[in-house]
Amino acid sequence: MKLRIRGNSVRVRLSRSEVDQFCKDGYLEETTEFGTGSLIYALKRKDGITDLSADMSDSKITMFVPTDITKVWAGNEIVGYDNNVDLGGGKQLYLLLEKDFKCIDAPPNEDQSDNFENPHKVC
Repeated sequence: MKLRIRGNSVRVRLSRSEVDQFCKDGYLEETTEFGTGSLIYALKRKDGITDLSADMSDSKITMFVPTDITKVWAGNEIVGYDNNVDLGGGKQLYLLLEKDFKCIDAPPNEDQSDNFENPHKVC
């Protein structure tokens, strides 16, 4: 699972096996150690919602994914899902969850064996 944060934007990319695991189990988590602390980021299936949402508590970012998405995503061609979450005060948080494609220009030492085939052949 890859996490990219820029301003009020959170992007999560999943390999093929991670998409399969998340859709099956409804939960996926990674931890990044910083010596004195760690950042945890997770995906969690959630009933009763129709769009991606997120929360952060105790150094853990959780992106909530509608149950309906997890029922079909592993077996379809949809690349990803996104949502702009209204934070109030004129602020929004943009969330993007997507399948991770093989990059044609990737460094030779980067393992992409579990990524989805790139339909565009260029990055």
